[in-house]
Amino acid sequence: MAFAEVALNQIRALRQGAMPRNYEIWYVYATGYNADLNKAINQALALHGTLTDADLEQLHDCYLSHGRTHERIDRIGARVVSEIDDMMSLLADALGTTASFGDNLKGASHKLSLTTDREQITAIVERLVASTREMQDANNALEQRLSTSKQEITNLQANLEEIRAESLTDPLTGLGNRKHFDRVVTEAVRSAAATRLPLSLLMMDIDHFKSFNDNYGHLTGDQVLRLVGMTLKQTIKNKDIPSRYGGEEFAVVLPNTPLRQALVIADDIRRTVMSKELKKKSTGEILGRVTLSAGVSTLKPDDDADALIERADACLYSAKRNGRNRVICETDPEYRGVEPAKVA
Repeated sequence: MAFAEVALNQIRALRQGAMPRNYEIWYVYATGYNADLNKAINQALALHGTLTDADLEQLHDCYLSHGRTHERIDRIGARVVSEIDDMMSLLADALGTTASFGDNLKGASHKLSLTTDREQITAIVERLVASTREMQDANNALEQRLSTSKQEITNLQANLEEIRAESLTDPLTGLGNRKHFDRVVTEAVRSAAATRLPLSLLMMDIDHFKSFNDNYGHLTGDQVLRLVGMTLKQTIKNKDIPSRYGGEEFAVVLPNTPLRQALVIADDIRRTVMSKELKKKSTGEILGRVTLSAGVSTLKPDDDADALIERADACLYSAKRNGRNRVICETDPEYRGVEPAKVA
């Protein structure tokens, strides 16, 4: 209860939403059990005096969600080990049964070679028949257990695949998360360098997102994020890969896409988002329209993923600095290569 009180006081003091994620962060912080989490929070508070919603989300993803994923993987791993142990035990029993059956056959063969008595031969054959039935029963049991084990391991593999997908998916928007983006953009840069095909990157940010949270609450802010995520899913086609980069920022990796085509795609996304009217679900109140600012970069010779991201990000903030609700690329006169302070 003391930890809970500390957590709630921190949420009140920093004027954060009283949602489960934030409570979990501050509760773990109060316990002091996660030293890395506490260090990251203390550093952020020392630098900025507060934690934004994007900061809280990143902290949760880095220090809390990751641990739960490992716990689930460990549990499945333990079940796989248990299943293998059971199978090894069953196979050992089956080998013992097979060896015993072999001994019975050998013994029966020897006895048959030494006798001509009809009754003795009948008794030997009956024992062989009984032994054969036991062997058949053991084989049937083994076959059934192997089938069950195969299905169990198939289910466990499916569970692992589900966990892997969850670890790469942003739960709010259903898009790939930052981890997914990092993998995708690194692989896309490597592939583009090998094939010498063009590669472009879109970085997008929701204009005035903080005001949605401040004026209408975090639930409405989440609605805005879902709106953008849904628009990206509907608009992005073929091999293009959208992700939630973090907070209110999104990214789209565009393989085999030159700069001019990437600009068309970015502006299409911007116009589609702006065309949708945002309504507060609880009251039906019309809240206006959401706009995006976007930056576009294209891969240059000797670029790595960081350079591509840095230029797209600089283009994005040039767009915000020049009035928002627009797309700017690195060839536009408004583009400035040095990233300015972040604009909300």
